[in-house]
Amino acid sequence: MQRRVLAASIAAVAVAPGVFAAPAAGGKLRVAVSFNALKEFVEAVGGDKVSVSGLIPADTEPHGFTPTIATMGRLKASDLFVVNGLGMEPWAEKTASAAAPGLKVVTASRGFTPIKLTDPGEIREHGDTDPHVWLSLSGAVYEADAIRKALSALRPADAPYFNARFAAFKKPLEALAATYAARFKSAKRRVFVTSHAAFAYLCRDFGLTQLSVEDTFAEGEPTIRKLADLAKLCRREGVKTIFTEEMVSPAVARTLAKEAGATVEGIGIAVEKGFQQGGELIRSKGIQLESLAIVESMNSETGEIVFREQPQQN
Repeated sequence: MQRRVLAASIAAVAVAPGVFAAPAAGGKLRVAVSFNALKEFVEAVGGDKVSVSGLIPADTEPHGFTPTIATMGRLKASDLFVVNGLGMEPWAEKTASAAAPGLKVVTASRGFTPIKLTDPGEIREHGDTDPHVWLSLSGAVYEADAIRKALSALRPADAPYFNARFAAFKKPLEALAATYAARFKSAKRRVFVTSHAAFAYLCRDFGLTQLSVEDTFAEGEPTIRKLADLAKLCRREGVKTIFTEEMVSPAVARTLAKEAGATVEGIGIAVEKGFQQGGELIRSKGIQLESLAIVESMNSETGEIVFREQPQQN
């Protein structure tokens, strides 16, 4: 089905080559990205020199996305296409080649030391390696740097601007990483439970261990016996908090928390944009939201990023 949709999209773009090809206003570099995290990185580094178009809706898994006619059109009208790689967007290379043969494609994770997957369910979903590079602070910096290099190659005259904005993006994240490395070093518990094993790179950075409800039980909801086994594991490891994603049903996590004597936390975010309303909308629904860092403001002229002061957590 996905192949037929892709073929139809290619044909539609081919017969109407000028429909999507309007140039971006103000001479900005037109950058297409696969999903939202990469959009934030491109905006942070590119500032007012770029116009960014995200291809995948926020409620759609990147690896399961099916390109549409609109996808092909956005790629055809772009100067650069940024993807994560490591199996996250298996459709991307073929789609870009069909839509715009000369389009520059940047794989932001290329060269980053990958983590091999061992869980059969994760391997079926992503391939042999974990693609969730951007969910670690070091991975976010690495991918933003790849974007900086790509933008500078396309616009050498603006390289100093991109370099300055990348430096402004990198500095607080590295400081935050140093802070948390010191805190985790003395932490008594370094094990946490989540609904999706997406934090392997974050764990590698800080010496943590993640236990996943979803991946521990392969596919579907766990049986009562398997849930009891994981609850026993949580009690043994002293796990007190279970994190679950907004799009995932919390029923299993709540049952596990009850059996393990733990609590469920709604959402954890590495970097939250405090000047946007998303965080407050989530909190207004009664969901607890915790962020490692909150961006108070971003200056598109100077590249300065101001982080909100937060009370220290014990």
